Amino acid sequence: MPLQLPIYLDNHSTTRVDPRVVEAMLPFFTDKFGNSGSVNHSFGWDARDAVDLARKSIAAAIGADAREIVFTSGATESNNLAIRGLAERQRRRGDHIIGVTTEHKAVLDPLKRLARRGIEVTLLDVEQAGSPRAGWLDPQNVAQTIRDDTLLVSVMLANNEIGILQPIAEIAKICREHSVPLHCDATQAVGKIPVDVHKLGVDLMSFSGHKIYGPKGIGALFVRRGGPTVRLEALIDGGGQEAGLRSGTLNVPGIVGMAKALELSRLDLAAEMARLAVLRQRLWDGLVREVPDVLLNGPDWKEPHAHTSVDVAPKLRLPGNLNCSFPLVNGEALMISMKSVAVSSGSACTSANPEPSHVLLALGLGEDLTRASLRFGIGRFNTVEEIDYAVGAVAENVHRLRKLSSLALPSEPSQVQSAQ
Repeated sequence: MPLQLPIYLDNHSTTRVDPRVVEAMLPFFTDKFGNSGSVNHSFGWDARDAVDLARKSIAAAIGADAREIVFTSGATESNNLAIRGLAERQRRRGDHIIGVTTEHKAVLDPLKRLARRGIEVTLLDVEQAGSPRAGWLDPQNVAQTIRDDTLLVSVMLANNEIGILQPIAEIAKICREHSVPLHCDATQAVGKIPVDVHKLGVDLMSFSGHKIYGPKGIGALFVRRGGPTVRLEALIDGGGQEAGLRSGTLNVPGIVGMAKALELSRLDLAAEMARLAVLRQRLWDGLVREVPDVLLNGPDWKEPHAHTSVDVAPKLRLPGNLNCSFPLVNGEALMISMKSVAVSSGSACTSANPEPSHVLLALGLGEDLTRASLRFGIGRFNTVEEIDYAVGAVAENVHRLRKLSSLALPSEPSQVQSAQ
């Protein structure tokens, strides 16, 4: 099959909808188009039945009960509902929330809003660049920070920029010992690695459809019902849908599509993880070979404490994630010059913000290296041929842009290290 351009390597921002997902959704646009809240005719019954079936399927995929799934418009809304919904209750445990400096803006911005309203927010630091576990949160940092008035701890499972996998189960154990709920933004993890809410021990978990080859505009929030039950304040009032937590007409085609996407993701999960890890290794090896002084950002998947075999679940990094810096090259200029390869320089949700990546800055990278970074998100539809083409495109444009630069390569070992 001939190579088709442009090549898409930005699967952390969004994914192509799988044709099988589209096929599952289509009847709910044209034939079974009823409102799932319409209880007096067959059109509404068909829609309600489809939602019920999808809810059970999604819940089973993450080890939850169907009653613990609340449908939203996406993970951003799920994060807001979890964090603000807990903090805005009049009868709450306290006024202190713990987060992490490398969280997605969909977590950090709600925390900022709450801070302006008098909630005390503590953001924990992570291991710094240069460590094989760069970006990792030590659970003991949580243990040392948690207090009697801590209302919530929020830690993402997989980082959207550097792919680091956090020790959520260990953090959850600490939270449980102090009777503090744990919220987890699992948007980049669900459907990409094994995720079970009971094994993780989380009380609230956000995820979305468009990261797993499903449609945009649909997401879910897991809200634990037992041991103890988490109670939230609704952010959207109206018809009382979703047990009163999220009013509004349900997006039936989106819900059906999300359930189908998650079902497909689980079918060959181990094999797909292994395939993506191989492609990621090929991409990294190619960049190291063709581009002098390329730097890896985030955890090293070859770190001794991690599993190095691609046929087992990763310990530190999402299999399809690669983030690196190209010293003396502006990442935005590099992206613009590579019209045939779609990548990003950070989170797509903050692309309108001219500031450098807050995640890489939180790792201790200087602003120059942060602005010289690219994020590669390898996904289901990528091939070996596309990876090889991307290596060539990146190398060609890095060399060209460096020639245009009048600067010399920095000599400090903390800035440019051997890629081997």
